[in-house]
Amino acid sequence: MHIAMLSPIAWRTPPENYGPWESVVSLLTEELLSRGYKVTLFATGNSKTSGKLHSVCARGYDEDNSIIPKVWECLHISELFEHAEDFDIIHNNFDYLPLTYTSFISTPVVTTIHGFSSPGILPVYKKYNNKVSYISISDADRSPELDYIKTIHHGIDLNQFDFQNDPDDYLLFFGRIHPDKGTKEAIEIARACNKKLILAGIIQDEAYYNQYIVPYLDSKNVVFIGSAGPAQRNQLLGKATALLHPINFEEPFGLSVIESMACGTPVIAFNRGSMPELIENGKNGFLVNTVDDAIGAVRQIKNIDRKYCRRYIEQYFTVNQMAEKYIQVYQKILNKMKNNEHPSWGSIKILANDDYYKITEFLIHPQKQMFLRNHRAQSAHLYIIQGQAQIKLNNEVFTLEQGESIALPEDDQQSITNLKSENMRFIEVQTGGYLKNNDTKYFSDEFLKA
Repeated sequence: MHIAMLSPIAWRTPPENYGPWESVVSLLTEELLSRGYKVTLFATGNSKTSGKLHSVCARGYDEDNSIIPKVWECLHISELFEHAEDFDIIHNNFDYLPLTYTSFISTPVVTTIHGFSSPGILPVYKKYNNKVSYISISDADRSPELDYIKTIHHGIDLNQFDFQNDPDDYLLFFGRIHPDKGTKEAIEIARACNKKLILAGIIQDEAYYNQYIVPYLDSKNVVFIGSAGPAQRNQLLGKATALLHPINFEEPFGLSVIESMACGTPVIAFNRGSMPELIENGKNGFLVNTVDDAIGAVRQIKNIDRKYCRRYIEQYFTVNQMAEKYIQVYQKILNKMKNNEHPSWGSIKILANDDYYKITEFLIHPQKQMFLRNHRAQSAHLYIIQGQAQIKLNNEVFTLEQGESIALPEDDQQSITNLKSENMRFIEVQTGGYLKNNDTKYFSDEFLKA
């Protein structure tokens, strides 16, 4: 199995500091490679992987202000899809834009939806709902308007997180400085508990930071240290009494939550989004609804067993478990494709496939209809070599015997039926400027049933 792994290009993969999507992509890629799978990572040129790196954009656009994001996103995505036939499966981690390329390729595409940035992007996902296999990162982040093949929670590399049983006396906020993440509420909680608070993360909302955060920064009780890399993250999370996570939105996942627990540090989070899927209330943290509830939880944090926090992550949220679930999805999709080569109505055999023509032999079982379809950029000629065929072109019906043939113009709706009690075979010769499988549109799902 050769997997094309499409990563975002906001940051390097893996990121040096912030970059949750890129971090997950890197972890999954390296785990797949360690298991012997062939993976080509499509990411920025400064990315790191033990597999093959394919890049067109030298650096992430959030690392280099001279890069115009939309220009290089288009170049990055199109580069993969122009090489789609080189891969068995494409794993898209780049949100909705790559979906618009999927009708032009035959390689199956799996898309991990890392969250919906806005309800306005949903129409793209809905349009390709039956074309692409969607994976949700939590049950809470599923849209009722989409079909999903599986929910796969993120996993982490436990080797990057040291267990700390004896924390220092401070609270930690680890995330974007933004109203969604509740930085202001974290300060309110810590001040009410008379606890030191360390803030770590990128400033994503300057106005919010200046109005609600800066007035409380004093280098003693409330300290802002900016974005933290892997080594500093490990130290900060492990030595904290608790991680404060007072989110103000329906968070799709929350990597810092499981990273914190991997170090043994319990989490106090507002009970929104995916938090009930990550936190066992009273066992590895607390699910609360208000600032006052969170203040009360801080006072009970000593009752949490830090060893249990670590064991919980070891049991449910490792990169090994995440990779295993993705492999199952890949295999399920590829097995379905393999079965479709021998569908219930008959079988297909490619006899020749050139840049200018394609010759295919079809067998249709007795009393079976092949499909209702049309070719959008191809014309074809059909030649009966065994049995009798009933062919419907738009509203006209033709009966062809062995040795007879018929032209199938592009855009005409076609169905082919075997009404006899013996197998029927025919040869189809396709010509045109575009001869890939996705040129054919099916008006019935019979062709896709195995």
